Amino acid sequence: MPLPDDRHASETTRLVHFVEELLLERNRVSAGFFPRESARLATACQAMAERFLRGGRLLAFGREHSATDAQHVSVEFVHPVIVGKRALPALDLSLSPRGWVEALVRPEDIVMGFGPPAGDPEVDSVLRGAAARGAQVFALPGSPLVEGGAGDAGYAVAAPSDDPYIHQEILEILYHTLWETVHVFFEHRERGHEVGASAFLYPFLGQEKQDTHAVIAEAAASIEMKARDDETLRESIASGEAGRIVATAAAIRERLEVGGTILAFGNGGSATDANDFALDCAVPLKDFPPVPAISLALEPANLSAVANDIGPEAMFLRQLIAQARPADIAVGISTSGGSANVIAALAEARKRGLLTVALLGYDGGEIVRRGLADHTLVVSCDYIPRIQEVQASIYHVLLDVLGDLRHGGED
Repeated sequence: MPLPDDRHASETTRLVHFVEELLLERNRVSAGFFPRESARLATACQAMAERFLRGGRLLAFGREHSATDAQHVSVEFVHPVIVGKRALPALDLSLSPRGWVEALVRPEDIVMGFGPPAGDPEVDSVLRGAAARGAQVFALPGSPLVEGGAGDAGYAVAAPSDDPYIHQEILEILYHTLWETVHVFFEHRERGHEVGASAFLYPFLGQEKQDTHAVIAEAAASIEMKARDDETLRESIASGEAGRIVATAAAIRERLEVGGTILAFGNGGSATDANDFALDCAVPLKDFPPVPAISLALEPANLSAVANDIGPEAMFLRQLIAQARPADIAVGISTSGGSANVIAALAEARKRGLLTVALLGYDGGEIVRRGLADHTLVVSCDYIPRIQEVQASIYHVLLDVLGDLRHGGED
């Protein structure tokens, strides 16, 4: 039974304040974490750059929910979102991390393991093995023993928060800043450095030797600035979009109550966000009822088959035609708001009567201009890593609100 108007207004106000507090809590964690870690991160990133220059690879892995971070790392390093940045060798080894790390790791490699806030002994064990082979390791989070086992090449950090959503969001900012900062060190590399197998990627070696200690300080300051940019964006979302987040959660709840399923999709880093969102729904990290959800970005055979036989614009459309039912919820994630395959899937979802939700960047792009989503949540920013980081905050907060609503509905 619907709430009376006054109770409904009171409940909406409570939830809006709830959203605002959730977003500002992320800022408090960020403001404590990045100033403390920025110098260590910059130093670790300098070591990463040296290893890439020697032909090293970045091998990332995580188990269960943490696997989506390894996916995100791989795509960000291999397929740079900034035009003109170099593609760097990276792989997601989450399907069988111990076996693949043992088979592939070389002394010049970088191995990055992800785990939940409490840590993961299996992840630590694999990282210790990689460190013993001479690889640089990142334990996110991890035991200090992993760091010590890697000499000057290890980075281990305690979980920034016990909240699994905030933990994941802070780590996403961390590895985005590593990707951004490693290119800074390429631009300041030292004269005469031997680059081996990576020489074809770095045609400008041999420039004047520069003081890399100054670069570390500048890189650390830049990392802190990037985190502050996110904090500003979250403040803007808290003040301007909290009501939209509550309304979106309420609309999703209505569809779930009549048997709907969430169908999430996106490209590149947004694909890994779709995977993370769907997994957080179906296998809750908090004491919430499971939410039926799938990610259309988590089907490599389907994606490659459709892209090859029809075209990339139909990658999500064809799957949605097969999977969707009228009560379902289509959630498209796009930093630009102009991804052709996301647009096609949302347009088809509208025709079929699905609830349509879009997480977007910039000004919302073509999706907003064409009115393809019933609910749009826009991060007003033109820089993709910052958009993705704040989009993660939005869909995690959306899940917290949805969990609150569903708990309330069961009482």
